[in-house]
Amino acid sequence: MGKTESALHAGATQATGSLAEYWMPFTSNRDFKADPKMVVRAEGMYYISDRGHRIIDASSGLFCVNAGHARKEIADAVSAQLRELDFVPPFTRGHPKSFELASRVAALTPGDLKRIFFVNSGSEAVDTAMKIALAYHQAKGQPGRTMFVSRERAYHGVNFGGVALSGIVNNRRKYGPTLHVAHMRHTHVKENFFVRGQGEHGADLADDLQRFVNLYGAENIAACFVEPIAGSTGCLVPPKGYLDRLRRICDTHGILLVFDEVITGFGRTGEPFAAQSFGVTPDLMTMAKGITNAAQPMGAVAVSTRVHDAIMDAAQDGAIELFHGYTYSGHPAACAAGLATLDIYAREDLFARGRALSPYFLDAIWSLRDLPIVTDIRGYGMFATIDLAPGAAPGARGQALQKKLFDNGLHLKPTGDAALIAPPLIAEKSHIDSIAEILRSTLATL
Repeated sequence: MGKTESALHAGATQATGSLAEYWMPFTSNRDFKADPKMVVRAEGMYYISDRGHRIIDASSGLFCVNAGHARKEIADAVSAQLRELDFVPPFTRGHPKSFELASRVAALTPGDLKRIFFVNSGSEAVDTAMKIALAYHQAKGQPGRTMFVSRERAYHGVNFGGVALSGIVNNRRKYGPTLHVAHMRHTHVKENFFVRGQGEHGADLADDLQRFVNLYGAENIAACFVEPIAGSTGCLVPPKGYLDRLRRICDTHGILLVFDEVITGFGRTGEPFAAQSFGVTPDLMTMAKGITNAAQPMGAVAVSTRVHDAIMDAAQDGAIELFHGYTYSGHPAACAAGLATLDIYAREDLFARGRALSPYFLDAIWSLRDLPIVTDIRGYGMFATIDLAPGAAPGARGQALQKKLFDNGLHLKPTGDAALIAPPLIAEKSHIDSIAEILRSTLATL
């Protein structure tokens, strides 16, 4: 075992220990353990490394710390809840905060998305939405609707349902065939390169859904899953009219439209959800991340009353209506964190604050387009992506960038050769300036 695998940095503020046992997710473990990037504390807009360096968080952790790090209000709420009620089984038992949080979330969701099912992550939310879609069609007497439609370059989590929906090849290739899913083309078209917000080209790509109806028959398709803004693949903003077109096709053929808002939810687009920003309401909507400001694991599915009531009405009195759930669904500590988080969003008007800061943020990111290494920039609200010209191998430049940025005082999320930028909604203009300055100086070295 190498020296770096047996101990943390000598100057670390935490006790030394082995790095060998922990198998890190979505990480080149050998690369990390040869040069660990350790964080030991966080506050507001910053992480603090084991060497005491302050690092601007330019991607809200993983698009989840929308209200900034280490919020005392959330920590206090969780602590108080654990002392009062640490756990109650969510099957046939309840606790007040789960019902309160469901009501508070339903007050933010658009249209008739007023029934909330709690889970523990975005991945679980996606698989739950898939099950609800199947249960709905069975309740309506159409059990043949078992097929799903998704998109190329989609990310819908890592459980087997989400992997089947995924349109990112590395998330699929080692796991073989899963569910029957047809993938529409993605919307990253050259005509929209360097366009801020929604591009003028590509709305017709929604007609891929109609092609699948013609090919497979609408009577076999349960739901169409899309991220309003494709996130993990690199902020693919929908072309003008694209989501409206999907909505019309789904309505015509009785297909459920599902928005995956795990990244875009809770203010990232300037509204509570991207559905409201784009004026299109789905039948189901997944969420996670910002629901608790990442202080506790939690996710949810918002379900239209029409879908919910069909499933409920099909069950006999006294029977379990939906055979699905998790041990930690609506966990008391997670609900306490969620309620405290929603209080912060409302009290500090963070959704409006992000909406007001968005033009300045996008101006700063677009100021980098003159760098020769930059091949495209996309963005909407407080979310943007910079594409880099590939290096020696796909993803090599993105990997080098995130490591250099950390050393230069900036954290962001890379995907392949793309840099994803989504700062907390508490950001000031000075933070945006620093993000752009560090990006410029670091990109110039690649």
